[in-house]
Amino acid sequence: MSSFSSFVKEELSGVIPEARNQRVAELAAVLLMDGRMRLEDGEPALEIVTEHSGTVRKYFTLLEKTYKIENSLSVSVRSSGGGAKTYTVLMTGETAVAAVLQGCRLSVEGAGEIRLKGKRLIYDSGSRQAFLRGAFLAGGSMTDPEKFYHLEFVCPDETCAGLLREVLASFDISAGKVERKKRVIVYVKDSERISGLLGLMEAPRAVLKMEEILVYKDVRNGINRQVNCEAANLLKSVSAATRQREDIEYIRDSVGLDTLPEPLAEMAEVRLQFPDAPLKDLGQHLSPPVGKSGVNHRLRKLSEYADELRGRRSI
Repeated sequence: MSSFSSFVKEELSGVIPEARNQRVAELAAVLLMDGRMRLEDGEPALEIVTEHSGTVRKYFTLLEKTYKIENSLSVSVRSSGGGAKTYTVLMTGETAVAAVLQGCRLSVEGAGEIRLKGKRLIYDSGSRQAFLRGAFLAGGSMTDPEKFYHLEFVCPDETCAGLLREVLASFDISAGKVERKKRVIVYVKDSERISGLLGLMEAPRAVLKMEEILVYKDVRNGINRQVNCEAANLLKSVSAATRQREDIEYIRDSVGLDTLPEPLAEMAEVRLQFPDAPLKDLGQHLSPPVGKSGVNHRLRKLSEYADELRGRRSI
C-alpha cells in the first residue's frame, strides 16, 4: 500500500457519520468488498481481512455505534517477513451476524460470498458517499500523485464493480474497469476526478495535499519547459553560428573576403572575430551599428554566396 493510500485511509477511518443510514451504508460496503461468511466452531461468522489498522478501528466503531455489537468481535494479527501486518476481524454469534446482514441488506451466497440485496441502502447522496468511503477503506488504494494519478477499488466480482461504477457515475465520476487476478478493478485516473472523489469521501486533508502536489508539479513542469525551450534555442543559435563561420571561412579560403562588398566583408570579419556572439551583439560591432534583422540579412547573403561557390566547384 502506498504511503498516500495509508494517509487517505487514516483520514477516512476518523470519519464517523452521525446519520444511521450512512453508517449502515459504509458497513455494507466494507463487508461487500472484503467480507465473507465462514463457520467458526460450527457457528456462522462474518470475517474481514485488512492491512490497515485504522480500518479495523473504524469497523469496530461503526458496528458498536450502529448495532451495539462489541463482545461478538475479535481480531487477530499476522506479521509478514517484511514487517507488514494483516488484521483478521471476526464477528461471531448467530444473532449478531443475522442482525448485521439484515440491517445492511446483505445476503450470503455460494461459498460464503457477500452480496447486496437491491439498492435501497444507497438511496441518497449521503449514503452513497458513505458507501464509497467504506469501499475505499476495504478495497481501495491510490498511487502517490507525485508519480501519477491512479485510484482504484478491488472488487470481488462484476456485480460489485457495476454497482460501484454506478455510484461513482451518480456524482459524475466516470471510472474504468479491468480484470486482474480473478478480481475486477474499478479505477479512476483523472486528477480532477480523483480530487473530487476524495472530497466526496470526506478526506479534505488528502484533497489539500493532492492539490499542493498538483501545484508543485505544474510549477516544476513549467520550469522544465522553459529550460528545455531555452536549451533548444541555445542549441539552434550555436548551430547557426557554426554554419555561418563555416560559410565565411569557405569564402575566405576560396576567393578571399576582400572580393566581397564592403558591408558583407565587414560582417564576415566581425562574425569570425566574435564566433559565439548573438546577432544583436554582432550588430553593435559594425560601423555604423546594425539591428538584429540587418545582421541576419547580411549573414544570410554570405551563406547564399558560399552555397553558390560550392555549386561552382562541383561542376
